[in-house]
Amino acid sequence: MEPSLTFGLTHLALLVKRIDVSVRFYQQVFDMQLTYRHEGFAQLETPGMKDVLVLEEKESTELTGKRSGIQHFGFRLKKPSDISIIKERVIAAGGSIKEEGNFSPEEPYLFLLDPDGYEVEVWYE
Repeated sequence: MEPSLTFGLTHLALLVKRIDVSVRFYQQVFDMQLTYRHEGFAQLETPGMKDVLVLEEKESTELTGKRSGIQHFGFRLKKPSDISIIKERVIAAGGSIKEEGNFSPEEPYLFLLDPDGYEVEVWYE
């Protein structure tokens, strides 16, 4: 197999209703750091990683919180035991748990909904 010409998927951009609520949610749940902020726009990154989550505030759009063909996006855990910490953080930050379980005995997962209704998977493998 030839090497890839890209570094892989680098960012995801979401339309959100209240940018402050969304920034706080992703900071509190996933320890993301705010790297850029402008009116109605925020960029967050996972410390030590090269991923970017872009949040754009659009209060009146019908697309905010809709999947538009995207089922969900995910975060991979470093340790399986951290799933319980993430679950607590989701509830405390205003999200909700949609489903949780195990892909196998040592591979827990959960699906959550963020404050705008986006579905996020968290798992360990």
